[in-house]
Amino acid sequence: MANKQDEIESGGGAVVLAVENVYKSFDGRKVLNGISLGVNRAETLAVLGRSGTGKSVLLRLIIGLTKPDSGSVRIHGQDISSLTLDQLGDVRKKMGFLFQHAALYDSLTVGENVAFPLDHHRREMARSEKSDRVRQLLAEVGMERDAGKMPSDISGGMQKRVGLARALALEPEILLLDEPTAGLDPISSGEIDELVLKLQREHQMASIVVTHDLHSAKTIANRLALLDKGNVVIEGTFEDLQQSNIGFVQEFLKQA
Repeated sequence: MANKQDEIESGGGAVVLAVENVYKSFDGRKVLNGISLGVNRAETLAVLGRSGTGKSVLLRLIIGLTKPDSGSVRIHGQDISSLTLDQLGDVRKKMGFLFQHAALYDSLTVGENVAFPLDHHRREMARSEKSDRVRQLLAEVGMERDAGKMPSDISGGMQKRVGLARALALEPEILLLDEPTAGLDPISSGEIDELVLKLQREHQMASIVVTHDLHSAKTIANRLALLDKGNVVIEGTFEDLQQSNIGFVQEFLKQA
């Protein structure tokens, strides 16, 4: 399996998504302690860390489900905390989200799950156009023959593939992946990594991957950021982490 970060073209242009000096506490417990991260077009940032280090909170902040206590989350330079609900809804249409457990609707077929964002946000599209789009998306993730199946009839890895197809339905500029390989066997995990690499090459999105899977992170990401106690301990390439003399980084790499 490919394990080259240079398989992803780094955007090198303006930052698409920027988290700037963000603090967030819940019930007096500090979860994020002034973190700053940015992602360019066609670049993937993997956010690593132990449970409870604020990775999931970071994703909630990026999609506007939670507001920072201070600092900002900016999409193309615009602070999303200042937006109205309608404006925030428009921004979210530019984001694709793969949930940790795919989060497919059990009562809908595979094809209907992928069509769901189109049905709700592209009402002007003709039915035939939506059907063509769904077929195209399923073909991109190798699931074109499974459109009529129910989520319960396919494996966990296949559900993640369908989740990715649904995340791409609105042609997002930003892709957010929450533990994309969680719960999968090594072969299925490798297949998801390869699929994410392929989709990045083809769609050139800015991506953030939250994961515990260090092997997956170093496979699909240009850069990695390691969090601990709400702080960014180190940010850089996998080689930067390997060469770090920070005790926590060395310990994390041994245990990951």
